[in-house]
Amino acid sequence: MENLKNIAVIYGGSSSEREISLQSGSGIYEAVRALGHESSLIDFNDLIDLTELKNNDLIFIALHGFEGEGGGLQKKLDELNIPFTGSRSSACVNTWNKRKSKEILKANNINTPKWLEISEFSKDILQNGLQDKSFDKFKPFNTIFLKPEEDGSSVDIFKITNDEDLKKSYESCTNRKRGFLFEEYVDGKEFTVTIINNKCLPAIEIVTDNEFYDYDAKYISNETDLVETKLSDTALNEINDISLNAYNALGCSGCARVDLLQDREGVFYVIEINTVPGMTSHSCVPKSGSFIGLSYKDIVKKIIDASPY
Repeated sequence: MENLKNIAVIYGGSSSEREISLQSGSGIYEAVRALGHESSLIDFNDLIDLTELKNNDLIFIALHGFEGEGGGLQKKLDELNIPFTGSRSSACVNTWNKRKSKEILKANNINTPKWLEISEFSKDILQNGLQDKSFDKFKPFNTIFLKPEEDGSSVDIFKITNDEDLKKSYESCTNRKRGFLFEEYVDGKEFTVTIINNKCLPAIEIVTDNEFYDYDAKYISNETDLVETKLSDTALNEINDISLNAYNALGCSGCARVDLLQDREGVFYVIEINTVPGMTSHSCVPKSGSFIGLSYKDIVKKIIDASPY
């Protein structure tokens, strides 16, 4: 790490997660400077040519959404031989698309909720509602989720229990012209495991009064509790093993966050993996580190140290 003089932090961008990225990047920038490095904050919207980054020793990617997590940025940086934090391009492609991610998880015998993909959220879906034969794979059920095939921060995610909910989801959806997944509802507890350089930080249980861990619960509400898990040693070993298996199956490296659910029978299901997890004051990654005495700055250092440079 001593040979890293200049570390640029890329953040912002134009996705629905821009505001969260701005918060993440600002925190990381201050931590990088506190670690003794020269640093600059670069809004992706202002970056005309990636070759401008060549005078930096490392790029810290704090860019959420497709621009930072879809794999394109990583591919271009690799082609320019510019070192960066986090997973390589192929892993980002695998994790950004929820359908692709689930297919890989299933092929590796890693539990993930059942799903049904649709090319867009068209009004035709409302005609037969949940009685459509396509939904038979979820039966018997009383709830399913609808979520974009590619997006983050719980934007356009809806909990659906009946046809009226389906209609309300259609009316509230901000962007229907993209792929979506209907996903099996797993009734139980929600967890997240941060992995840095193939090592798990303490698992977090997410406790919220919201219907689920939505955008408000993640970034706005002060009523969301991120608590260290009270699982048995056996269950803790299991959740860590599952998280690491998912991390490796999808080709992740550096820092990533694995989101899971545990049903009433104690079975874990991987929901998704985030290759550029949030680093705001409400975020799970720094919170997880705090359980073992790591400061925000310590976490940033670990992410830097886990990067090839």
